[in-house]
Amino acid sequence: MRHQQVADNVFTIAGTHVNMVLLRDGRDLTLIDAGWRGDVATIEKSIRALGHRPEDIKAILLTHAHLDHVGALNHLHRHYGIPAFTSETEVAHARGEVHESATPLDVIKRLTDLDTIGWAARITAAGGLRQNPVPHIQPFPVDGALDFPGNPIPIPSPGHTSGHSAFYVPNVGAVATGDTLVTSHPTSKIQGPQVLPDFFNHSTPATLAALDALESLAADLVLPGHGEPFAEGIGQAVQRARAHAATDLT
Repeated sequence: MRHQQVADNVFTIAGTHVNMVLLRDGRDLTLIDAGWRGDVATIEKSIRALGHRPEDIKAILLTHAHLDHVGALNHLHRHYGIPAFTSETEVAHARGEVHESATPLDVIKRLTDLDTIGWAARITAAGGLRQNPVPHIQPFPVDGALDFPGNPIPIPSPGHTSGHSAFYVPNVGAVATGDTLVTSHPTSKIQGPQVLPDFFNHSTPATLAALDALESLAADLVLPGHGEPFAEGIGQAVQRARAHAATDLT
């Protein structure tokens, strides 16, 4: 099963080494992030398994415009007319007008064992070498809480990309952290809350600074872009991520 309920009316969907978050309000849904291009079927099957239709998605919110997060946006817009939104800064990245992501060469240099080689093969099959600009994406329509199912609040967290956003869902005490804070990744030897390896980040120092914006949220549940949910609170997650980063620098 590629989906699980993690809180009242909050679900995660596991794509190809990447996570998506689904918020529900009655029959209506908000999807946070959209996996790789090859994850379209997983998204649709998960939504139907929950008793919904893809047409129930009222909006897709994008943490950032890397290929493993924008994957199904064009398909879902083309087939169901679903709009997509991200921060104003990230719009140009999502539309393919700027580029802030690791190159295939960056990845190849780090294929050090069978685990990372297997990961690279799987993400390549899921669309890792195919550009996927999203011309229909728009900036968030308002500041603060969005009038979409779950009423998520975008939290600016630049660093991994210049316009990265997390999404805070105060009514359930959860935060979808995207790639500002993850709990594991095939290219990392660390398990538990952490920032991604440097080569994935537009700026690792800025990514670490962005943790400040997350730390004070009243969120017991952390839903990362990569890795398992973390139920010990965002404050504890940020402390552990900083500690791992400090160790890496020594």
